[in-house]
Amino acid sequence: MPKMKSNSGAAKRFKKTPSGELKRAQSHRRHILTKKSTKRKRHLRDDLLISKADKALVKKMLPY
Repeated sequence: MPKMKSNSGAAKRFKKTPSGELKRAQSHRRHILTKKSTKRKRHLRDDLLISKADKALVKKMLPY
């Protein structure tokens, strides 16, 4: 049986942590940064874990 394909868009957006959780980057950090405060930009740097509601959907898109 052939291998399943990962969703390439999801593969670029989500990464697995060593414990198996899925993490994602935050939005609003690409452009128009001049009007955003330093504090706001600093807090957007950190990765977050995906929510419980989206976990099943993302795992389906990333089978391996």
